[in-house]
Amino acid sequence: MIERYSRPEMAGVWSEDHRLRKLLEVEFVYLKVLAEEKQIPSSELEVLERCIHKLSVREVQKLEAQSRHEVLGILEALSQKIQSQAPTLSRYLHYGLTSNDLLDTTLSLQLLQAADILLEGWKEVSAAVVGLAKQHQFTWMVGRTHGIHAEPITFGAKLAGWHAEILRNIERLKSVREVIRYGKFSGAVGTFTQVGPHLEARVCEQLGLLPEPVATQVIPRDRHAEYFNALVLSAGAIERFATEIRHLQKTEVLEVEEPFGEKQKGSSAMPHKRNPVLCENLCGLARMLRSFQAGTMENMVLWHERDISHSSVERVFFPDATILLDFMLHRFLMVLKGLKVHKDRMGKNLNALRGLVFSQKVLLALVDKGLARFKAYELVQKHAMRAWQKDQDFMPQILKDPVVRKVLGVQGVKACFDLKQMQPPIREILKRGGIL
Repeated sequence: MIERYSRPEMAGVWSEDHRLRKLLEVEFVYLKVLAEEKQIPSSELEVLERCIHKLSVREVQKLEAQSRHEVLGILEALSQKIQSQAPTLSRYLHYGLTSNDLLDTTLSLQLLQAADILLEGWKEVSAAVVGLAKQHQFTWMVGRTHGIHAEPITFGAKLAGWHAEILRNIERLKSVREVIRYGKFSGAVGTFTQVGPHLEARVCEQLGLLPEPVATQVIPRDRHAEYFNALVLSAGAIERFATEIRHLQKTEVLEVEEPFGEKQKGSSAMPHKRNPVLCENLCGLARMLRSFQAGTMENMVLWHERDISHSSVERVFFPDATILLDFMLHRFLMVLKGLKVHKDRMGKNLNALRGLVFSQKVLLALVDKGLARFKAYELVQKHAMRAWQKDQDFMPQILKDPVVRKVLGVQGVKACFDLKQMQPPIREILKRGGIL
């Protein structure tokens, strides 16, 4: 991923040097367990441990260029460093293993690290949303369906919906973290013909992994596809939230604004512009991440016990996707922390239809008093359309109707327009969304 969208911690997980260290760590732990069976001297393990810290990516790449094989390049470079001081251990390098025992197990470790970073990012976003929702639990605004004013909601209730989705994404990431927490040391085609399952179990345990129950020459790629789907859903959630902010920041709406720096410029041509570029950027990054999904699904289908068609896809998609999502989480956190909420504008927009948003309250009050639903609906709609067409207040219009006055009375009608009566359900929504 380009540096513009990379944060150091997540980018570090996928750096060539870090990947090499993880591959060497996997090989070292395997040899440490194997040493008990093959009577490899502990002094030679100490030599290996010192050498793996000195081995450089450049050395490995030089040998890989000759062998055209990444793992053999690593093993040859390692062997050159240890063979004089650890001749027994040098003989047992990679004993009974195939390349993917190292590669797949290392990828699992990297994906675990990435998941932990993403979970921390979501937790920070969660805390910011909770703070905003508590602050605005009774900041009333108009709800919209089809882009049209519907009924009153609060900004806190809107945020409660966001938070409920955030919690689902956190749970998904926790779940796929377990799905991907598997290693493999079953050798070529996965049948343990050279080393036994007991050794695999011990190595995986020391690495904090579980043994893949039934591997081919690779760990089955449905695990990786499920992990990736969780990334896509996380990105989609951020895109949904960012899209809502973009809509609410429209000039004619202007209920919220993403942060805008003191020296920031909105347009090269128009000095007055305050564009929602942060949220637009988040939407674009979500599209990019989502576009990777097909490749990870197709990686599930390999020939027989393995082929290598999945490798090139994963080398690009997993680093790029996790780096992008990490960046998105922290950019969205910045938006939340600097978000301007225009409460007065929310109130003004709520009243823009001059009370029409309470039409259902009037309808159901009439039904509760004994009117047939369709008769009540026609009655309320007639006055609502008149208020709309004449740009008049809805309450005076409905109060003119003799049936309404008789059935509900003046106080009964006024009660339908009272926002305080709607507060208890809002608190329940916030509780359900994990805010209160």
